[in-house]
Amino acid sequence: MVLLTWIAEVADEPLVLEPAERRVEWETNTWSLGAADEDRGSLSVAEVVAAFERTAAAIRERIRDLGFSEVATFYVWHDKQAGQLRCSTGSVSPDELPFNGTYVASDDLGPIIEGFLADSEPGPITWSDLDDAQSLSEHTKTEREIRPFGVWVSSVGLSTRGT
Repeated sequence: MVLLTWIAEVADEPLVLEPAERRVEWETNTWSLGAADEDRGSLSVAEVVAAFERTAAAIRERIRDLGFSEVATFYVWHDKQAGQLRCSTGSVSPDELPFNGTYVASDDLGPIIEGFLADSEPGPITWSDLDDAQSLSEHTKTEREIRPFGVWVSSVGLSTRGT
């Protein structure tokens, strides 16, 4: 159950909330969490979701204690390419998360955790998979839809509303 311990530890890690320095926030507040096969097989979605909810609540308390009175969001996503769960806290609203790709913010963490725990081949993409992807015709590439990825969001700042 190492994953649950790591999720809990995120709440005690350094936390920077500096709206003018979003890069510093990202670098300080973003965590990558992996899981061994044993954890993936033995943990339930509900256990992992509960661990992240406890972490979000603890971060919310820390932010209150700091007196930070602006918008802040704690968010979690499954980085399929790296085979990891990632989480971060930023002084942004859920519709302003610092992703280059298209994402869908949600208050339902279950599907994200389910996908992570069910990932039978977590980790980096192999060179042969990259070669296969590069050999697709340009026509096929332009027709492919870019699928948005799910991101669980939890409001942790004082001026936020909702979750």
